[in-house]
Amino acid sequence: MISVVVLTSAFSALFFAMAQKDAQFYKHVDEVMANPNQWYGRSVQLHGFVEGTVMRRPDTLDYRFNIKKGTAVVPAVYTGIVPDTFKTGSEVVLTGRLEPDGFHAESIMAKCPSKYQPTDGSPTTGAGGH
Repeated sequence: MISVVVLTSAFSALFFAMAQKDAQFYKHVDEVMANPNQWYGRSVQLHGFVEGTVMRRPDTLDYRFNIKKGTAVVPAVYTGIVPDTFKTGSEVVLTGRLEPDGFHAESIMAKCPSKYQPTDGSPTTGAGGH
């Protein structure tokens, strides 16, 4: 009986330690930039809008851009293939870490809300809609 209690306690402690280590926060740019020091090095999903020019280093997949929410802006870097809808003004969710020099994105998800909205102002319907 004592062995079962010890093993259960050990596995529970290990599970919670691993879950906390891999915990990821979903935050908006303005929330993070209100106190950036508390977010440095932590895994975050950062939500905002691409602002200004998206710069790409020639012959690479290295991107630099700004992400904004409200009046808060943070520079971001990403290396990899970006979604087709990733452009100035796009709503995005970046996964990565905030560092003193900006946000280092590991992945980008670009949203396209206008894709599913009707062009004539009428409500959309199920299958066969826009």
